[in-house]
Amino acid sequence: MADVIENTEFVPAEGAATPASIVAALKAVAGNPPKVRASFAKGRCVRGRYVPSERVAEITRSVNFTRPGRVLARFSMGGGNPNVPDTNRLVLRGFSFRIETDGETSDILVESAPVHFARTLDQMLAFLKARIPGPGGKPDPAKVKSFSDANPETLNQAKYIAARSLPASFAGTTYWGVHSFPVINEAGKTRFIKFKIVPRIGEIVLTDEEAKEKAVDFLHHDLEDRIRNGGIEFDILALLDRPGDPTMDVTARWPGEDERETVVLGTITIVAIDSDHACDVSIFDPGTLAHGVGYPPDEIFAARLKAYRISLAKRQ
Repeated sequence: MADVIENTEFVPAEGAATPASIVAALKAVAGNPPKVRASFAKGRCVRGRYVPSERVAEITRSVNFTRPGRVLARFSMGGGNPNVPDTNRLVLRGFSFRIETDGETSDILVESAPVHFARTLDQMLAFLKARIPGPGGKPDPAKVKSFSDANPETLNQAKYIAARSLPASFAGTTYWGVHSFPVINEAGKTRFIKFKIVPRIGEIVLTDEEAKEKAVDFLHHDLEDRIRNGGIEFDILALLDRPGDPTMDVTARWPGEDERETVVLGTITIVAIDSDHACDVSIFDPGTLAHGVGYPPDEIFAARLKAYRISLAKRQ
């Protein structure tokens, strides 16, 4: 492991954080596996369809949400290790989907926690550097603790995940967008929303004892079985903003977020497994949004616009 970490191609440079240094740090934390994503490296590509709800125009005029469309999507495990076992309870689950409608495209990236692990790019880089494995193949616990003590908000994501049981299925997991998206509705009114993707079958989890019996790729096998037996459905919800919401801080939830008013924008139905190449040949680009959904104002989203393309270039 020490020899791998010394590969300078993926050792983050000193100085202020940049999208490139974030990608390098993500790779270093994972041990620099080649030709894979810097984050959410393990995943399965799927296809499906999107059908809008009757209320969607109240929230956005985006053609990708107001009309039926085709869906390309990817379910994934968090982190840069392509061999992470699906039984790892402390790893995020991811769901990235692309809605294509009449020549317009929108990419939405969500995960199984409602917050990110860093508020700023500098904080994100410092968080990752503290977790880069040393000569023994593991990070220095003292460095991790020191950073966490000085930046307690960076533990919000980990605490959320640790408080929940192991997801039993990609199809039975709720996914969140950690960013605040400005949207424009048919009446021309602008407001902020957060995306929340809710499984139609409800949340499905495993006990620790049940998890011991599961294979390392059990989520992927479960995904195949559920698609073969009729498909998977998710409702796309918009969490509606209130005055004073922290739209710039992705480590913080909106006050009373779980009790917020929501509007169902539409429903995604996943009907087929696709080849990994269909998802790996490009990226789910957070900057690809049809008119009616704008860019979140926070610093982390701005960095993602460049970081995903940098990661794609390295794995190709």
